[in-house]
Amino acid sequence: MFSKFDVIETIDMVEKEHLDIRTVTMGISLLSCIRGSAKETADAVYDRVMKKAEHLVPTAEQLSLEYGIPIVNKRVSVTPVSLITASFPEESALIGRALDRAAGELGIDFLGGYSALVHKGTADYEEVFLKTIPEVLASTQRLCSSVNVGSSRSGINMDAVRTMGQIFLDTAYLTRDNDSLGCAKLVVFCNAVEDNPFMAGAFHGTGEADTVINVGISGPGVVSHALKFVPDADLTDAAETIKRTAFKITRAGQLIAREASKRLNARFGIVDLSLAPTPARGDSVARILEELGLEVVGCHGTTAALAMLNDAVKKGGVMASSRVGGLSGAFIPVSEDIGMIEAAEAGKISIDKLEAMTCVCSVGLDMIAIPGDTPASTISAIIADEAAIGMINNKTTAVRVIPAYGKKVGDMVSFGGLLGRAPVMPVHTGSAEKFVSRGGLIPAPIHSFKN
Repeated sequence: MFSKFDVIETIDMVEKEHLDIRTVTMGISLLSCIRGSAKETADAVYDRVMKKAEHLVPTAEQLSLEYGIPIVNKRVSVTPVSLITASFPEESALIGRALDRAAGELGIDFLGGYSALVHKGTADYEEVFLKTIPEVLASTQRLCSSVNVGSSRSGINMDAVRTMGQIFLDTAYLTRDNDSLGCAKLVVFCNAVEDNPFMAGAFHGTGEADTVINVGISGPGVVSHALKFVPDADLTDAAETIKRTAFKITRAGQLIAREASKRLNARFGIVDLSLAPTPARGDSVARILEELGLEVVGCHGTTAALAMLNDAVKKGGVMASSRVGGLSGAFIPVSEDIGMIEAAEAGKISIDKLEAMTCVCSVGLDMIAIPGDTPASTISAIIADEAAIGMINNKTTAVRVIPAYGKKVGDMVSFGGLLGRAPVMPVHTGSAEKFVSRGGLIPAPIHSFKN
């Protein structure tokens, strides 16, 4: 039974502390859609998404009304499209546009899975597929793309890393009239997971069931608010407060995930525990770190505070659900977190510090605007650095940078909505051209050989 206090507390979390379910994401396998031609496959893909996800949006809206918890995004992830188009990779764009059309007609916010898994090597058909990404992202609205270039088991595919640096620049150019928005829908991973409900990196893994519901929770504002009641607590007690709060947030996600999967006749996949910020005030991961005692996010102590936050969120969440998965941690996107935005505008946080922070939190360098004239080799080197952190530490890391075409350091990019805005941040001017051009495979670390 819920007590009167529990009900009031939940209402306060929603109304005053920005508690929400960030996304209900339906994963759909497309393997049964492969046909003899691109046109036939595109038609089959469109029909399957329309059939499977037909009730996703109205069901999520009904659940939100019934339980009084906002569900911000309704999303779909699909089998990596490079696997579906292996026989006709040069026509992969047809499938991408079919997916985007289905998403638009169903009212789905984002659809992920225009993806390739090339962590150990790039097949001929995947080389062709990767080159279609810029044009497809520029000609669609809801479609998202991801590429996995490394893993702790296989090492880092530096040939793919080199290719992705140029793909970011090409995507930025093709979407230059909208602050290079296409790059906000493109992410490069190391150790990508098959059940991630968050964009732009969601795809439906081949090891998943036919249709799955994955839920991503949120609640930076709730955690920050809880810490205000223990202003003088030591860090042990602060961690306990975060754990208890994460437990409550995760129970809400567990409830929505169970109900959504039952009503949509899909498997209950996972609850992702990640604290996902927004540009709204009171909904910031950066503000949690400052509530712990930092003057501003980015100062010395930030990485330690983030490590404690990330661990406490996971410890609290796993007690609340036996189906924890996805990325699960704390996102630190610059453009999507008001605290990060303001710290970057004031010059208090750098890409170097953000990279250090990714060693202890969820994912990696996320939604960072960089100068439009940044060389492709520098972007590739940024990807390689972040992939190395993931490979060595056996965790998921990623890069989603926006080389804003025509913009220089200090200029602003603005995307609106959850994607927010960000100042263009400086990158190192030293060249990594020769290092990146070597190509090949960075071998897996020695600990990958455990069995």
